[in-house]
Amino acid sequence: MHVSVYLKCFLASVVWLVSTVVSPVVIAQGVEPLPPEPVTPLPEPEPLPAPEDLLPQPSVPSDLPEQGIAVPGTFVVSAFRVVGSTVFSESELGAVTADYVDRPITFSELFEARAAITQLYVDAGYISSGAFIPSDQLIGDGVVTIQVVEGGLEDIQITGLKHLDPGYISSRIEVRNDAPLNVNRLVESLQLLQINPLIENLSAELAAGTQTGSSILNLQVKEAPRWGGTISLDNFRSTSVGSFQRRATLSNINLLGKGDSFVASYGYTNGSDTWDLGYTIPLGPHNTSLAIDYSTTDSRIIQDAFEVLDIESDSTNLALSLRQPVIATPTEELALELAFDYRRSESTFQFGDIRLPLQTSGSDDGVTRISAIRFNQEWTQRSAREVLALRSQFSLGTDWFDATRNSGDRPDGQFLSWQGQAQWVKAFDNDQLFLARLTGQLSDGPLLSLEQFRLGGQGSVRGYRQDQATTDNGVFASVEMRFPLFEVPSIDSAMQIAPFIDYGVGWNNGEQVDPDPNNLLSMGTGLLWQTGDRISARLDFGMPLIDPGEEGNSFQESGFLFSITGRLF
Repeated sequence: MHVSVYLKCFLASVVWLVSTVVSPVVIAQGVEPLPPEPVTPLPEPEPLPAPEDLLPQPSVPSDLPEQGIAVPGTFVVSAFRVVGSTVFSESELGAVTADYVDRPITFSELFEARAAITQLYVDAGYISSGAFIPSDQLIGDGVVTIQVVEGGLEDIQITGLKHLDPGYISSRIEVRNDAPLNVNRLVESLQLLQINPLIENLSAELAAGTQTGSSILNLQVKEAPRWGGTISLDNFRSTSVGSFQRRATLSNINLLGKGDSFVASYGYTNGSDTWDLGYTIPLGPHNTSLAIDYSTTDSRIIQDAFEVLDIESDSTNLALSLRQPVIATPTEELALELAFDYRRSESTFQFGDIRLPLQTSGSDDGVTRISAIRFNQEWTQRSAREVLALRSQFSLGTDWFDATRNSGDRPDGQFLSWQGQAQWVKAFDNDQLFLARLTGQLSDGPLLSLEQFRLGGQGSVRGYRQDQATTDNGVFASVEMRFPLFEVPSIDSAMQIAPFIDYGVGWNNGEQVDPDPNNLLSMGTGLLWQTGDRISARLDFGMPLIDPGEEGNSFQESGFLFSITGRLF
């Protein structure tokens, strides 16, 4: 019994000693966290398809049930009574017929008044609506009735689809085009479909329907390829698990024909294996979507100084999210998203034949759990020359599913944090492009490493190793200018040069010591190569302007970052 007690005390001492000797930064890097999803890199600005390319302007309908009315040569109209209009007010309708009231008018002028109302509709985009004068009325009392027929969309006929459910397209047109039909809204609906990744191209024609004022929309649609496969090489991972990463991704943007998407990817380094799975399904014509994402990473610290300890970490992330666009136009989108995010990480090391938990600042048994509710707000505005995106995320850590709880000032799973991100892309003449990024995070207390703000490496301050500094709060800013160097038209390829400046600063809450240094600054240049949509490559060299302290000799720690991505299909 005494031997057992002594053994437990001895093992506890070993755990404490190892956890003290191993740098917290190394532990954080070994955990290989799954941070909140960043803003997706913005595409280069490009013009929307012209309305006349999507929908040739149809002629105004001329089949209104109007017949001649026997009236004197001239007569006086005291008022026009317009019936059937749901679009314009009485004052708006009265304004266009005011010139024909309280004065002698001819029969042809009577029809001019009717035509003025039709033109009011046409000018506002209601091209299938019009007015006529019913023949079964007496004009002797000075009041003339003008009947309005407000046209609608009778049917949508779609050709060219192979896998996508036609209801996916028709429902998104119908929900934005209630009667009366407005060509401006219809064109906007078609533009939204044109930029939908499920659709490669579409053309439309508006034809007369079987009823007065009704129209039939004929759509010719070409679907985008459903399957996609890419392979990539880069050195973006933490040096503690091996920075050189190989990754393969398989995706399907229309798995079951409902516009649902699936993506699976596998990446590995010399010390880590990562699987990512995601499935998203639309829930209606308003582009509401439900997504489930799963990620798992098994990693092992391979740095020589810690090889004898055989430090391993297993990280898992499971997220369920509901996204709803509030504003959706071809040039602007505002979306809200509510998500539940469960994260678990376990770190251990080898002592003889026994694996022991690796203690961290937030866990005595080497296991940390986070059950967080996240509320995201995303806004994007685009034009032919620029794209601006803003993203805000509030994260609330709960005690659900046995989330980590600690007393005092130690970090645990109960927290409140905010992360804001902004990106701006501006296109200039001669194919020059300016990019600016800003990211910040604030928290109400110490955070577990899975939630901390990270500085250094790809997506942050280039020129420093990946996750050089991890803190509770931080700010990162970057500016980059891209200039064309040369093109090779025969293989649809181009080379760009991209000088940049990156800066970041981070700080901790409570009694946790800030990393040294806690602010990073670099400048450098990147080279970008693009061959059509098949091959893209980038090489960055960043020069640290603030001494990072002790560094290794890897390609990444020497200031170089590279990536090569090839699209297989």
